[in-house]
Amino acid sequence: MVMMSSLLVMAVLVMVPFLLASARYVVVRTGRPDWLRHALAARTPRHGLGVGASVADELHAFLNSAKRVEIEHRVEEQVLKDDALDGAPPRMGVDLEAGTAVVRRKPKP
Repeated sequence: MVMMSSLLVMAVLVMVPFLLASARYVVVRTGRPDWLRHALAARTPRHGLGVGASVADELHAFLNSAKRVEIEHRVEEQVLKDDALDGAPPRMGVDLEAGTAVVRRKPKP
């Protein structure tokens, strides 16, 4: 009995956010009804995961420790800044102000 209730709780934790995220996706994409599309579009972030995907990731991380490492790595990658000056000189570069593009060939060994 306890096992069945725990499976039911896990199914609800996964399926409810998934169904809500799917309904949000359909409303935002189709634009019907119009009043709901405006309300959802105002609350939808421009980047990042939706609520359903976040809940599914957290549940997966609860059951699998490797997923927790993946989530933490993803967050760390978003925080770190990419600089072109960190590594070797770039082979390609575009200067929008001057209107020039530079492409260098790799030196042959």
